[in-house]
Amino acid sequence: MTWKVGKKRRKALGTRRTVVLVFAAVIALGTLLLLLPVSSRNGGCCGFKTALFTATSSTCVTGLVLADTWSQWSGFGQFVIIAMIEIGGLGFMSLASMFIFFARRKAGIQHRLLIAESINSDGSGGVMRIQRNLLIGSLSLEALGALVLFLRLFPLYGASKALKLGVFHSVSAFCNAGFDIMGFESPGGSMAPFASDGVVLLTLSVLIIVGGLGFIVWDEILNVKPKKWSVYTKLVLITTAAFIVSGFIVFCLLEWKNPETLGNFTAPVKLLNSFFQSVTLRTAGFASFDQNGLTQAGKAVSDFMMFVGGSSGSTAGGIKTVTFVVLFLFIKSRVRGRSGTDVFKHTISDEQVMNALTLFIIMVTLAFAGATFMCADSGVSFADALFEVISALGTVGLSTGITAALGTASQIMLIIFMFFGRIGILTISIGFLNGGYTERNYRYSGTNLLIG
Repeated sequence: MTWKVGKKRRKALGTRRTVVLVFAAVIALGTLLLLLPVSSRNGGCCGFKTALFTATSSTCVTGLVLADTWSQWSGFGQFVIIAMIEIGGLGFMSLASMFIFFARRKAGIQHRLLIAESINSDGSGGVMRIQRNLLIGSLSLEALGALVLFLRLFPLYGASKALKLGVFHSVSAFCNAGFDIMGFESPGGSMAPFASDGVVLLTLSVLIIVGGLGFIVWDEILNVKPKKWSVYTKLVLITTAAFIVSGFIVFCLLEWKNPETLGNFTAPVKLLNSFFQSVTLRTAGFASFDQNGLTQAGKAVSDFMMFVGGSSGSTAGGIKTVTFVVLFLFIKSRVRGRSGTDVFKHTISDEQVMNALTLFIIMVTLAFAGATFMCADSGVSFADALFEVISALGTVGLSTGITAALGTASQIMLIIFMFFGRIGILTISIGFLNGGYTERNYRYSGTNLLIG
């Protein structure tokens, strides 16, 4: 038994190392390509820090930048960025789907929140089916989004530019990256030029939502009757809808009269932008108005939504929707004086609850420690620092506009946090999937502590 556990742990460690090295290699290659003079619009070298920051943000589909993407990068540089976004988005989904497949178990709720009971195939044929459908589905949705955006932007910019804008923003939205090349309209303004354009914002919203659900959920929706959907899929769909609707309502209430955000819009445009804000906070990173103009309450709600993020095995980041639900159900159960945690007439194992709690504590600790460090290093307010740090950890990309003005140490920290938010969460999840915890062959005497 000990030999089997040791072998399992070594396999998990090897898998984690492979994931880290693959993404690190993509970032390194992207950094080198962005350092080339041909990548910059002015024909000069952008500098190592800017190249590394942009490559990390692209591969980790975050969206934080030190310079406006349109103003800084040439057509070649923008191609490198969108290629890294595609690799970081779809490549991550492929890896996550593979791990979910190989961790498939026959009975009960699976070892980790990433597990979806919808995977019913066995053998290499099942793996190939998953990968083929993932790529075909993803590319088809990106193409459809690009077509809609092209048709909308064609009257404004002509065929060539509209096609480029359509493809770039469709891929960026589906991969929840938040990069934009609208700087020729308003440098650093993201989607602000289209704040009143329902076609553009709603198209981006649909791509963001679908990309944030994850392939495992898509696969089950398309191939399984609703009555037979797994607990995981039901939780993802209900939680996603609940977050979007509640976020929409909250932002309407908090920002409706704020002249820095929604206050100067007409009522229909206020509703549109409240909805878009709620959606983009699911780790997409597009902005239709200045995030620095949010009320303090608005920033707090944004922090929470960015922290939770999207769903497992998707292009989104954060602690993930089902992780949050498991913790909520666990707390609810404890408050009611119950020992178990149940959902949809299924019991969530104590091990899963502890895994969710572990991930939550890690992310909260990093967020507050990072924000405190940023305040000390760069002299920004704690509210803005926390917003920036959670945006990096959740691979969101929204910013109050302080990224480029931060100290070098803070920017390096953001690079590390973006990498951890994307790759670290997956490697931790792989550890949860593989299990193999070492059992102690001894036990100390018990003790009673006062809790609360």
